[in-house]
Amino acid sequence: MQAASRAPSDGDAARIGFTATRTVGSAVVRNRARRRLKEAARAAADAAAPGVDYVVIARAGTLDRRFEDLIGDVRQAFAALARAATERGAMGRGATGRESRRDMEARR
Repeated sequence: MQAASRAPSDGDAARIGFTATRTVGSAVVRNRARRRLKEAARAAADAAAPGVDYVVIARAGTLDRRFEDLIGDVRQAFAALARAATERGAMGRGATGRESRRDMEARR
């Protein structure tokens, strides 16, 4: 999952996009994975930070994962990215919730 903050004038609600590459499977499999992720994100939307755009990327295991576990995974990812946003003050483009190499080198 990736996230990026946006201008305050764009509204407060979190926006969530979904993608699945061909490595996940055929079009039918990719669409099923996206549908499962959409429902999991809808159930975990309370953990998404307002004013942030999220991109949820389907992986091969998306279809095999128990739905309750998938919801927990999405909720945990939303929470981790929200923590990263508050620790940094503002998220940069393409933030993944991990510290960038440039930030690590700047601390040295």
